[in-house]
Amino acid sequence: MEVLKAMAKKHKENDAQEAAAFAAGGAAAGAGVAATVGGMGLAVGGTAVAIGAAPVVAAGAVVGLAAYGLKKLFE
Repeated sequence: MEVLKAMAKKHKENDAQEAAAFAAGGAAAGAGVAATVGGMGLAVGGTAVAIGAAPVVAAGAVVGLAAYGLKKLFE
């Protein structure tokens, strides 16, 4: 029984590492998009708001985690 618990714990650690890798990859892709596109803005109703790199990197991390979720769904 202890062997099964140890295997389950190791599996969870591997899942966490894999999820972190997907998030890091998505964040790197977001940083690449922010660097390529440069300064962005959101214009609504005659006003505009600047969007820096941090929200784009965070969105990339979210997309990376979504890709991880899809991967786990089809496993």
